[in-house]
Amino acid sequence: MQPSVENTATDYDAATSFLGKWGRFQRRVFFLLCLSVVPDGLTAFLIVFLADTPAHRCLLPAHLNLSAAWRNSSIPLEEDASRGGASEPSRCSRYKLEHLLNYSDRGLLPGVDVNLSTVPTEGCLDGWQFDHSVYTSTIVTEWNLVCGESWKNPLTTSIFFCGVLAGALISGQLSDRFGRKIMMFSTIALQAVTRFIQVFSPNWIVFCALYFVVGMGQISNYLVAFVLGTEVLGFHIRTIFSTAGVTLFFGAGYMLLPLFAFYITDWRTLLLALMIPSWLCLPFWWFVPESPRWLLSQGRIEEAEAIIREAAEMNNIEPPAVIFTPLQVRNIYHSLLQRTYNICDLLRSPNIRWTSITLWVIWNTVNVAYFALSLNTANLHGNAYFNCFLSATVEMPAYVLSWVMFRWCSRRMSVFASLSSVGLLLFIIQLVPAHLVFLSITIEMMGKFAVTTAFSIVYAYTAELYPTVLRNTAVGACSMASRIGSITAPFFIYLRTYSVSLPYILMGSLTTMAGLLSLLLPESFGIPLPETISHMQQNKVSGQKEQLSILTSNK
Repeated sequence: MQPSVENTATDYDAATSFLGKWGRFQRRVFFLLCLSVVPDGLTAFLIVFLADTPAHRCLLPAHLNLSAAWRNSSIPLEEDASRGGASEPSRCSRYKLEHLLNYSDRGLLPGVDVNLSTVPTEGCLDGWQFDHSVYTSTIVTEWNLVCGESWKNPLTTSIFFCGVLAGALISGQLSDRFGRKIMMFSTIALQAVTRFIQVFSPNWIVFCALYFVVGMGQISNYLVAFVLGTEVLGFHIRTIFSTAGVTLFFGAGYMLLPLFAFYITDWRTLLLALMIPSWLCLPFWWFVPESPRWLLSQGRIEEAEAIIREAAEMNNIEPPAVIFTPLQVRNIYHSLLQRTYNICDLLRSPNIRWTSITLWVIWNTVNVAYFALSLNTANLHGNAYFNCFLSATVEMPAYVLSWVMFRWCSRRMSVFASLSSVGLLLFIIQLVPAHLVFLSITIEMMGKFAVTTAFSIVYAYTAELYPTVLRNTAVGACSMASRIGSITAPFFIYLRTYSVSLPYILMGSLTTMAGLLSLLLPESFGIPLPETISHMQQNKVSGQKEQLSILTSNK
C-alpha cells in the first residue's frame, strides 16, 4: 500500500521536529541569512544617486566677451511639464552666442532694448554647467547624460534589471542543480568583484555592462538566501523569515543607502564604499549550512543527517539514532532521484501552468509599482536623501504587517487587499491639488507601503505553493517574469516629462487588475510545504476542500 501524500509531506518536518523551533542553530541561520541580504538593499536602488540629474544649463565658454547682463539672460525660459508647467530656465538650449555677442558689443540690454522672444536659440554646443551643491559627480555629470542623451538614464536602470532578469533565470536552476549554499556565496563574491571593477569604468557602455552583472548577482543572492532559509527553518520561524526577516534586513540596507550617499557624493567613491558589505558577508560560508531538504532530494542522505546532527549538538539536543528511516526517504524522494526538474515543469500540467502564469502576471505588476515608486523619490519635492530614506522607512512597518497577515490571514485575501489598496491610493493622488505637495507625498508613501506589503507576501506565498524540487526554480522564474515590470519601471517614471499623472494612472490600473486576479490562485494557508509535484496538485484540492468546509460551517 502506497503512503498518502499528506503523510509523505510531513515526513521531513516530523523527522527533524526534535531540533525545536528557536534554538541556537535556527537563530544562527536566521540572522546570517538575513544579514547576507543587507548588501542587496544597498544595491537595489543605488542608481537613484548614481544617476541623479542635478540642475544644469548650457555652458558658456569663459573666454566670451559677454556683459554680465547677457550672461545672466543667455538661457531662454521654458515650461517644464514635470513641474506642473511652471516656467524655468531651459536645460538644453541657449540663445545663439553670435547674437548675444553682437548685442553685448552694441551695449544693448536684454528685455529692455532687445525682445528675447525674437532671439534664435541653439543647443548646448559647448557642454553643460551642472550644479555641484548636492553631488560632486554622478554618471550623468561625468558622461553628459542629459537632453539628447537623457534616454540613457532610464536605460541604465533597465539594463540593471535586465541583469536581474538573467540572474533570476539561471540562479534558480543552478541552485536546484548544484546547491543553495554554493550559489549564494558565489553570487555574493560576484557582486563584490564586479562593483570593484565598475569603479574604474571609462565610459557609459562599460559601466552598463558591469551593472548588468551586478544585477545578476543581486537578485541571485536574494533568491537563493530566501529559499535556503525557507527550507532549513521550521514552519513558524520560516513564516517570520520569509515575510519579515529577509525583508526587514533588505529594508535596513535600503535605509543605509541615503546615509552613505549623503556623506559620499562622488559616484566612484560611493561604489567603492558599498563594495565592503558584500566582502564582509563572505565569511558566513563557514557558518551557514546547505539545505538538508535539497541534499535529500539529491539522494545525499548522509550529508543531510550530518547537518541535522550538528544542529542538534548546537541546540544541546540528543538526536535519535536514525533521523531519516529508509521508508521516509523512499516515500518522499524516490521519484526525485529518477528525474531532474526544470523550468518547463512549471508549464507541464494544467494546474501548475495556471498557477505559474497567474503568478507571473502578479509579480510583474508588483514590480512595476514597487520599483517605479522607489525610483521616483528623486523626482519628489524636497531633499532627495530624505525622500529616499522616507521611502525606505515606510517599508519597515510594511514588512511587519506582511508577517502579521501571513501568520493569521488567507494568502489570497492578503495579496488582494494590499494590491487593491495600491491601486486606490495611486488613483487618489490625481485628486490632490498641485500646491498640496506634502499631502501628495504622503499618499505616495502610503502606496509604497501597500505595494511593499504585497511584494513581501507574494514572495513567501510563491515559495509555499511550489514543491521542493521546483521551489527555487519557481521563485526564480517568477522573479524572472517580473523583470519585464522592473525593466519598464524607469520608463514609467520617464512619462512624467509628458504628464505627471500618467504614471500613476497606469500603475493604479495594473495593480487593481492584479489584485482581482490573485483571488483565482490556490490557497496555501495552513498547508504543509509540498515536496513533490503530485503533492502540489493534492494541496490545491485540499485547500479548496478546506475553504469549502469553512464556508459550510459558517452557514
